[in-house]
Amino acid sequence: MLGRVTTRKLALGPCMAAVLAVTGCSSAPGEQGDEAATDVSDDARASSSVDVPALDVQVLADDLDHPWDVAQAPDGTLLLDERAGGFTAVLPDGTVRALDADFDDLLAEGETGLMGLTLDPEFADNRRLYTCQGVRTDAGGEIAVIAWTVDAGWTTATRVADPLLGGIPVNRSSGRHGGCRPRFDPSGALLVGTGDNAVGSNPQDLGTLAGKVLRIDATTGGPAADNPFTTDPDPVTRLIYSYGHRNVQGIAVRPGGEQVFTVEQGTGRDDEVNLSVAGGNFGYDPDGAPEGPEGDYDESVPMTDPDIEGSIAAVWSSGDPTIATSGGSFVTGAQWGGYDGVLLVGVQKDTGVLGLRLDADGGLVEQFRVPELEDSYGRVRSPVQGLDGALYLTTDNGEGEDQLLRVTPVG
Repeated sequence: MLGRVTTRKLALGPCMAAVLAVTGCSSAPGEQGDEAATDVSDDARASSSVDVPALDVQVLADDLDHPWDVAQAPDGTLLLDERAGGFTAVLPDGTVRALDADFDDLLAEGETGLMGLTLDPEFADNRRLYTCQGVRTDAGGEIAVIAWTVDAGWTTATRVADPLLGGIPVNRSSGRHGGCRPRFDPSGALLVGTGDNAVGSNPQDLGTLAGKVLRIDATTGGPAADNPFTTDPDPVTRLIYSYGHRNVQGIAVRPGGEQVFTVEQGTGRDDEVNLSVAGGNFGYDPDGAPEGPEGDYDESVPMTDPDIEGSIAAVWSSGDPTIATSGGSFVTGAQWGGYDGVLLVGVQKDTGVLGLRLDADGGLVEQFRVPELEDSYGRVRSPVQGLDGALYLTTDNGEGEDQLLRVTPVG
């Protein structure tokens, strides 16, 4: 349906966020992202060992419903999407505007719908962006990467590659584990993190796009030229960068280098952040049939099974109980003080934002929570640093209670 363009403005006043006193160890409980949030004890929330600035939090848009991702264009406009369908632009003057866009075939079921989005690196010239979304098809449905262009006035988004990449399996009955996050890597290839659809055989199967990180040419939708399986006879396998994943919901490129980290939402025993490795097997193997009466999807197995030869251990894991990690973004810039270079990860069960301080090799140095965001805004889906250096957050509480937040250091 083509959406009606609406325009409104919001006052960009700061939200009053209580700063929590946080001490103790740095693991925190939680479960899957579709579970309700629960309280945790103060000793499960660690503070940074490095001095960090106080943060100011502003509400840029509200009355949203499951906004999944956000990106900032070179002109300062913020573009966000909502899981049930729809693009919203927040213009530099504060105007909040719904864009006309065709979502007639959107498959929105459970965790699947309109999910991740990213702007083309050449957006200033080509006005091109990419979404990852559930799509209804004659065969029932799939998850697809679709390329769009948006007009200079931020009123209409038009499909131009529909799909750029199709055939990513979807759990049509429940929408579980749909992924799906697109991000560009430092080489200019488009990475796509997918979920395993709660089908136990998918993560280890190189003949399916589910439970993988894909790496594609954003112009053609084909495999990037130097992919690890580029000579494989199966065209599906040629698209794969890494496998053995459960539900990749975050991809974060570390500024100034080649490192890419993936954030994986886990079972009741582990969430993970992984350092991407070409051709790597990240070790998830529930070894079951599709969920439902015909078989078993065993979620009691480790997120990284050490018995799988060559399986790659996580950089960070939550342990049991979990916190339901989602999107992730590095924040950089001298204005961020002690946060400079930290990977910030959205938390959905024990609500807030997790900070991971990493060494040059990608090893974990420290984990802590961002106090101004702890239990203040609910579930956080996507932290994204904008081109202006600010941090933008989408919340994921549902029922029209969600917000787009702008977070900046004070001083």
